[in-house]
Amino acid sequence: MNKREFIKSSVLAGMGMTVLGAGSASGKNKAKKQELKHWVWENPNRNQSDDELAKKYESFYQAGIRGMLFESDSERHFRIAKKAGLETHRWMWTMNRGEKELLESHPEWYAVSRDGKSCATEPPYVGYYRWLCPSKPETKEYLAQKSREILEKDYVDGLHLDYVRYCDVILPVNLWEKYGIDQTRELPEYDFCYCDTCREKYKAAYGKDPLELEFPDQSPSWRTFRYEQINGIVNHLADLAHAHKKPITAAVFPTPEIARRIVRQDWTNWNLDGVCPMIYHGFYGEPVQWIGDAVAEGKHFLCGKFPVYAGLFLPDFKSDEELSEGIKVALDRGASGVSLFGNVDERVLNILKKVKAE
Repeated sequence: MNKREFIKSSVLAGMGMTVLGAGSASGKNKAKKQELKHWVWENPNRNQSDDELAKKYESFYQAGIRGMLFESDSERHFRIAKKAGLETHRWMWTMNRGEKELLESHPEWYAVSRDGKSCATEPPYVGYYRWLCPSKPETKEYLAQKSREILEKDYVDGLHLDYVRYCDVILPVNLWEKYGIDQTRELPEYDFCYCDTCREKYKAAYGKDPLELEFPDQSPSWRTFRYEQINGIVNHLADLAHAHKKPITAAVFPTPEIARRIVRQDWTNWNLDGVCPMIYHGFYGEPVQWIGDAVAEGKHFLCGKFPVYAGLFLPDFKSDEELSEGIKVALDRGASGVSLFGNVDERVLNILKKVKAE
């Protein structure tokens, strides 16, 4: 199963960057005062020729796309995209790391569920869900080193974080039937992390082992503790990116409330240069108009800290009209652009151009 299969049939994955002047004002008029900046998540297709890539990236630029979020490293793709005028950012899996060497050499770095199962040996939901524990200093240094390796490359314009959270304690409701799960409450096997490091750190701060909490899902301090572990990782990586004079962005869950509730992700407190909430409306059984609501919520809680680029899952849109509406409602509610996942073909590019012209 590849990286986005679970997204489409399960849950989850960029975006923007340099300062776009996304102040506290919202709405389409604000966005139009600056150039809209659209992004594309892409895994480089190594079978495409240089000429094919040049033509593709030039067509992206003409449609208003200004940056690529590449899931794997390909200097050829990065340089051709840069030549076409696009920013090139490396899209990095962060807390979800399933490298064979890492699993074999450091299984103790992996997150442990409330019922005592390690992601190193018993991954939840799907086989590639191998979540590291963010409380461990070794995790922070490992991710810092991986980030340095990316940032030191001259053809990489910025770092884009993905899977920067805990495992989904609750999946979007439309996925419950597929996985045969009733998640009207938090289940122990999907609730992370209860490793010795997390338990000891929480007990030192709050005087109690989280495993002793009668209702851990209702404990504000236990939830805040976990937000802060991820915040610490992200803001450390942000310091590294900024030391390299490069922007850092992240793919996050659609709204601040949803992100905190189902994946312990507190993205409004991150020191980023932009954020791409994955407003995949189909996953949540919501109409296209909800995309605008999600953008507005994110803008409200960010208070102009950095730009919001609405992440759109192209297979969720049933027609060209729906996609056009999704883009428009995102911009109307204050998004500085959209970030697209799926097949960005001529049809999609024409819709972007049409929206831009209106």
